[in-house]
Amino acid sequence: MAKNIKKEISKHKDISYSNRDFASIRNELKRFTTTHFNENIVDISDASLGGLLIDLAAYVGDVMSYYIDHQFNETSLETAIEEENVEKLIRATGVKIGGPGPAIVEVAFRIRVPATVISGQYVPNRAYLPKIKKETILTSTTGINFTLMDDINFAEVDEDNNLIATYKVGQLTGNVPINFICELPGICTSSKTKKETFPIGNDLIPFRTLTLGQPDVTEITHVHDSDGDPYYEVESLTQDTVFRRFANSRSDAEYAPQRLHLQHAPKRFVTTRSSITKKTSLRFGAGDDMAFDEDIIPDPSEHAVTLYGDRQTTSKITIDPNSFLETQTLGISPRNTTITVMYRHGGALKHNVAAGSINSVKTLNTLFPTATPTSVATSIRSSLTVRNDTPAAGGEDAPSLEEMRTIAQFGRNSQNRVVTREDLLARVYSMPTNFGRIFRASVRDNPNNPQAAQLHIISRNAKGKLMLSPDTLKENLGLYLSKFRLVSDAIDILDASIINIGINYTVTVDASMNTDTTLNLINAKIGEYFQSKKWQIDQPIVTGEIENLILNTQGVVSLIELNFIGKHGTMNGMNYSETAYDTRRHMDRGYIFPLRGGMFELKFPNEDIVGKVS
Repeated sequence: MAKNIKKEISKHKDISYSNRDFASIRNELKRFTTTHFNENIVDISDASLGGLLIDLAAYVGDVMSYYIDHQFNETSLETAIEEENVEKLIRATGVKIGGPGPAIVEVAFRIRVPATVISGQYVPNRAYLPKIKKETILTSTTGINFTLMDDINFAEVDEDNNLIATYKVGQLTGNVPINFICELPGICTSSKTKKETFPIGNDLIPFRTLTLGQPDVTEITHVHDSDGDPYYEVESLTQDTVFRRFANSRSDAEYAPQRLHLQHAPKRFVTTRSSITKKTSLRFGAGDDMAFDEDIIPDPSEHAVTLYGDRQTTSKITIDPNSFLETQTLGISPRNTTITVMYRHGGALKHNVAAGSINSVKTLNTLFPTATPTSVATSIRSSLTVRNDTPAAGGEDAPSLEEMRTIAQFGRNSQNRVVTREDLLARVYSMPTNFGRIFRASVRDNPNNPQAAQLHIISRNAKGKLMLSPDTLKENLGLYLSKFRLVSDAIDILDASIINIGINYTVTVDASMNTDTTLNLINAKIGEYFQSKKWQIDQPIVTGEIENLILNTQGVVSLIELNFIGKHGTMNGMNYSETAYDTRRHMDRGYIFPLRGGMFELKFPNEDIVGKVS
């Protein structure tokens, strides 16, 4: 009878699948061995051979369990930790890995042009007015170079044949003008222009990939092969048409300076950026431009089954699935040519230079009318002066992978459409960096229009201080968002209010502690708490958090007084924002709420935090 029980136990061996760590697997193996192999293995102590085999099996099981958990976590955007996997998951949501953003600024270009008399009036001589070519490089006092993005034509006129440029009298001889100072604005960017060439062999390589040499590429401006044929950047290789812009030569050019044209793009590419290497890669299509798709994929109608009674015979055909990769459906792969790539790269928060700091020319490219004497052209070139009357903005450091992870989570379900607030914020933060970058954005309902939303945005200057976003950045953002918003929706892009504050507090300190050291510790904690990168638009101040921060500082016995003060204008020689703010009027039950669409900033921590010891 006992023998039958043993046979029955041996037939039904209980296995536990819930053990995952070394200790639990080892204990389960010991139980299993003593239950089912007690007649074969007598000694399973730590020093025995049986114990060695059990420890080895438990070790293998523990390692396999760890890597199974790890691989499972790497399939989720929320739990992945390996940078390469995080990048792949971010791209899968449709969000591009962004780099640093260049600063954008409007610069006034001024030249001195000889005067002439037309209809009894002294005016600038139009025969000598030049065109300042794009790629002209300017320099700021901080050493940051800015590149002119589009040509500036001083000879351009409006529909009434008046000069677009503004001008005023320069030098006089008595009451007779000798020359005029002409001025035109130009949009400049802090990114640098680079040209690279890639020789391509005669081998057909589907989805050929080229990696650019410079890191932090912000924009691909032009790609063409040795035959002069352009390659167009697209969102995906399935997109076979692109919009091209060209100058409007019609009579309404003043109101619409450029026109759009739908262009077929058989030669196209997509770009990807790696946050690990900081490099940008171009991936081309897979098609062979030396063959027709009809030659690659047979026409099924030519090999159809013959009708009953037809004496013709048909042979069996086979189609290699790899042949589909050689069609031009996903674009053409370059071969037996040289690819030339023009692009812009570089950008950072420090590129947001102050107003008036761009005042010299490093490289000047001009084009004069053919009848302009050399001496006059030289004089006009030497008279050129530049100045930015507004600060440069839009420059930002590259977002971290954690920031990109958050953006991707917002945009995962947007499907390239702006429907929810999360969709809108995802699009704002994922705008291409060559258009500039927004530091913070917030979405509110429009109280006057239920079909509209208010988008408050804000930027930072080179010192990391908050500043109003420039108009050019807002225009770029508006054009970018217009591709994604619904037809019936409206988005009002507004400046966020910058609310500068100061903090005064009084504490009692332990007699054994140095009072200056304690105050410095408190000030450092408050300054770190109010760092701009930790704050959002419309985020209130929780006074209890500041109180706890002070009370938990070593040496502090009690907090006697804590006051928040709004600061604006010029105070004690320091410039604050123009937003007047009374903290007492906006305090409610331990919260200090900002103005609608406002953001708090402790602009000068060394001066705005004042502590006393009682």
